[in-house]
Amino acid sequence: MGDIVNLRQERKRRKRRTKETEASENRIRFGLTKAEKKKNDQERDRAIHHLDAHRKDDPEG
Repeated sequence: MGDIVNLRQERKRRKRRTKETEASENRIRFGLTKAEKKKNDQERDRAIHHLDAHRKDDPEG
């Protein structure tokens, strides 16, 4: 005879598994490493500094 399975618990297990696989796919698709985030921040700061260094003062203000 087969094992008795609680359907409610099985549904919850299945739902957790699908959420976990979806989360791992999203981490791969959208996630950035710490080094990549740091590089992006440095590039943004460098661009802002470059623009500020070349800004001309407004004679009226």
